[in-house]
Amino acid sequence: MSAVPRSEKPAGRFRRMFDRLSTSQDDLHSAELQEDAQAAGCSRICDCDDRQIVKVTGTLRTVTLRPRSGVPALEAELFDGTAPLDVVWLGRRSIVGIEPGRRLIASGRISMSHGRRVLFNPKYELRPLGQE
Repeated sequence: MSAVPRSEKPAGRFRRMFDRLSTSQDDLHSAELQEDAQAAGCSRICDCDDRQIVKVTGTLRTVTLRPRSGVPALEAELFDGTAPLDVVWLGRRSIVGIEPGRRLIASGRISMSHGRRVLFNPKYELRPLGQE
């Protein structure tokens, strides 16, 4: 008797419940973020290439004030469940609503810096707090 691969197992109610119980919180959160990005019509961050104009969504993991070349810069890490994206607002020390845990949609041109995707001075839209 051969084992049936997981992808071919029936997706019954108990199977889905067991899969959900045996999945880590990080995996569940990542899956939720990916579904949200797809529903909002946004690109997955892992699919974004250098110099590409994109619209992405996710949750801000960190927000820090880090000067760049003597100019204040507010930096945040946006995560959509597939990959991180550094979002940088040059010349800003703070922006109301930009805080860890907040969801947002950002659009602009991706660039690569030290092997990481970066979005400088993006257009952005804060997601309503009720959707978090």
